[in-house]
Amino acid sequence: MASRSFKRNADSFCYICGEFIKVREKKYDLSTNLKICEAYQAYFNLPVKNQDKKWTPHVSCNSCRYTLDGWYRGEKRQMKFAVPRIWREPSDHLTDCYFCIVKPLKGKNSKKTSYPDLPSTSAPMPHTDTNPVPNPPVLENQVLSQDSFPSRSSSLSVPSEFVLESELKLPHLINSEDLNDLIRDLNLPKSKAELLASRLKQWNLLNSDVRISRQRKRHEEFSCFFSKEDGLCFCHDVKGLFEEIGIPCYTTEWRLFIDSSTKSLKAVLLHNGNKFPSIPLAHSVRLKENCDSIKMLLTAIKYMEYKWEVIGDFKMVCFLTGMQGGYTKYSCYLCLWDSSAAHYRQKHWPVRTVYEVGKCNIKWEAIVDLKTILMPPLHIKLGLIKQFVKALNHESEAFKYLKNFFPKLSEAKIKAGIFVGPQIKKIMDCDIFPDLLSNEEKNAWNSFKAVVHGFLGNHRAENYDELITDMITNFSIIGCRMSLKMHMLHSHLDKFKNNMGAYSEEQGERFHQDIMEFERRYQGQYTESMMGDYIWGLIRETSTEHERKSKTVHF
Repeated sequence: MASRSFKRNADSFCYICGEFIKVREKKYDLSTNLKICEAYQAYFNLPVKNQDKKWTPHVSCNSCRYTLDGWYRGEKRQMKFAVPRIWREPSDHLTDCYFCIVKPLKGKNSKKTSYPDLPSTSAPMPHTDTNPVPNPPVLENQVLSQDSFPSRSSSLSVPSEFVLESELKLPHLINSEDLNDLIRDLNLPKSKAELLASRLKQWNLLNSDVRISRQRKRHEEFSCFFSKEDGLCFCHDVKGLFEEIGIPCYTTEWRLFIDSSTKSLKAVLLHNGNKFPSIPLAHSVRLKENCDSIKMLLTAIKYMEYKWEVIGDFKMVCFLTGMQGGYTKYSCYLCLWDSSAAHYRQKHWPVRTVYEVGKCNIKWEAIVDLKTILMPPLHIKLGLIKQFVKALNHESEAFKYLKNFFPKLSEAKIKAGIFVGPQIKKIMDCDIFPDLLSNEEKNAWNSFKAVVHGFLGNHRAENYDELITDMITNFSIIGCRMSLKMHMLHSHLDKFKNNMGAYSEEQGERFHQDIMEFERRYQGQYTESMMGDYIWGLIRETSTEHERKSKTVHF
C-alpha cells in the first residue's frame, strides 16, 4: 500500500504514541535522531522497526522526544505507557487503516481525538505492577538534538555556541520519492527530468537505487485508465483511477466541469471546496462544442453511473438541457424569460414545467437532470462587469484609464468588457478607477464589488439579497442591459449554493492553463500518455516540509 493511498500522511502521526502531530508542531525524524531510537529501545525493550515501509510513521512528536530524552539522561520522567503503539501493515483503507480512520479535531477539541485499536496497530498499554517504569541506563549526561550526528568539529575543544550550524549538517542523498516530488514542483517534462536526475547522479547526490530511466514510463501508472476512440481520450474506469490516486470516490464531493477552449473540449472533476486538484476525465481536439459531442463525452465517462453535479457556462447549460443556443426568447432553462421585454420591471416569470422538444426553445432532449446543474459564479461575475464596462462612456476618463491599465488588451476587448478573473481583481483593488467614475457609475461599481465579496465568493453576507437588489437597481440607472447572468440573480436567487466559492468553476478555468503546457509538450499526440502524465504530476509521495513550498496542489 503506497503512502499516497492514505487519506492522511503517515508522518502526520507520532511513531511512539500514535497521536496526530499538528502542522506547526516540531517533528523529529527517527532516521536522523539516533539517540531517540536508543532511548526508545532502552525504555520499551523494543527496536524501532519498519522504517523502510510506507505504512509506518517515521517521526516522533515533541512530547515523546522530550520525555524519553529526560528519562534517558537520568531525570525523573516517565512515559504514559509501558508498551508503545505497535504498527503493522493495514489490509484495507476502510476498516483497517489507521491513517484513513483517524479524524484529528482542531483547536481546543484536538485532545478529544479518538485513536482506535485496529488489527494493523495496537494502542499503547499503560504502566502496571507487572510493567513498571524501567530504570534508565547508566550513561554519561547526553542531550537529544535534532542533529545528533558526529561532525568534524566534535573532536575540537570549541564551545557549542561557536560551532556553525552548517558544520553539523550532512548532505542529504535524494531518494526516488524526493526526486519525483522535486520534478513535480518544477513541472519538468520527461526529457528535462532525466537530465536533472543525470546531473544529480553525476554529482553523487542520488541514492544508488534511483533509476533515471523510470521517468520515461512515469505515465503508465495512470494512462491505463484512459482510452481513445473517435478522437476523444476519456477515462473508462473512474473508480479505479480514484483508488490508484488513493482517495475515496464519493460523487457528492465532486462536480463535473465541461468547457472548451480555442483548441480542445475538456471534462474535469473539481473538488467541492477546492481542497484537491482537478482530475481530467476527457479531452479532445476534434470534437466541437455542440449537443452531440457533449452527449458522446458523457456516455464515454459513464456519467449516468455517477451523476455528478455539473457546472459550466450558460452556453454549455443550453447543450445539457437541450436548448437552442443564441435564441433571445426563452433563453433561461428555469423559466420562460423573454429578454426583449420588461427588462427590470418584471421579476417573476412562468416556471418551466414541461421540457418538450419543439416548444419554448427546446430542440433536443435533456442530457442531464436539471437539478444537478450548478450556477457558475465566475461566469456570472464576468457577465456583470461586461455589462458595466459596455455602459461606460467610451470618451470618459474611466474608460481611458482602463485602456492604459491593460495596455496588452485590445481596444475591442475593452469596449466589449471582456476581462478574466485576475484582471477583474486588479480593477477591484485599484483606488484610482472609482474616482474617475460619475456618481451613478460609482454607485453601480461599489454595489458590484459588494455582490462579489458578499455573495459570489466564499463569504455570504447576511443582507446578500439587499446587495443584489441595489446592484441591479444601480445597473439599470446607468443603462446596463438585463443579460442572462443578471436575470439569474434577479429571478432565481434560490438556485445558488450557500458557499459559491466552494462550487466555483474558476478551478476548471485554471485547468485550461495547466493542460495547455501538456498540449505543447505532446505536440498533437493527445493520447492516454498525456492524460496519465498530467495525473502523475498531481501526486505527492513525501511529506517533507521545505522552506520554499510549491504553490501546486497535490494529493
